[in-house]
Amino acid sequence: MITLAFDVYGTLIDTQGIQVTLAEIIGDEQQANAISRRWREKQLEYSFRRALMEHYQPFSVCTRQALDYALREAKVNLNQSQLDSLLAAYRTLPAYQDAQDLLQQLQSNDARAFAFTNGEAKVASDLLTHAELIEYLDGIVSVDVLRTFKPSPRVYHHFSEATDSAANQTWLISGNPFDIIGARQAGWRTAWVQRDNALFDPWGEEPDVTVQSLSELPEKLAL
Repeated sequence: MITLAFDVYGTLIDTQGIQVTLAEIIGDEQQANAISRRWREKQLEYSFRRALMEHYQPFSVCTRQALDYALREAKVNLNQSQLDSLLAAYRTLPAYQDAQDLLQQLQSNDARAFAFTNGEAKVASDLLTHAELIEYLDGIVSVDVLRTFKPSPRVYHHFSEATDSAANQTWLISGNPFDIIGARQAGWRTAWVQRDNALFDPWGEEPDVTVQSLSELPEKLAL
């Protein structure tokens, strides 16, 4: 039986869904789009830097600090109530349209499906519950217990231990190239979801499978 490890942010959950709340607060859709993308970039950068420094703070802290940076860079000043509203909205981000249909379909076969995330388990649980995805998953594996982040080799080993999965029978499903490369180094199979015509990092590593939508996975993985 194969095990499917679904990344959450950027794979099942659309991080750019925060643009709606941002636009409502700052009143400028174009600027909201730019801030949203910068927020996501800095969120990931902060997680990478903290992992390298071995100076851990939870992903929610990286998220809050990244928002502070993105707003300062854009010279947008928000009051505490507005900041709280944005951070609350980040915990209720929408699922991608293809996520629920795919997870529902997987329930009719033998594959096990887990969420695998940098986010804290409670945050991920709330997020996936709000997005109406959690009922289709066999569980959530958070890297928070390790006090580091993807793509540390330790997180992929932790997933295998937590789910009693063999590396060569585990597929990472992710829209994030850094995650795909990390999983390949751990001996996993990988499926990259190429969201928004993104480019894959030119590191001499390639995913086993590339799809434009999660709906392509059953055929590509022969599920």
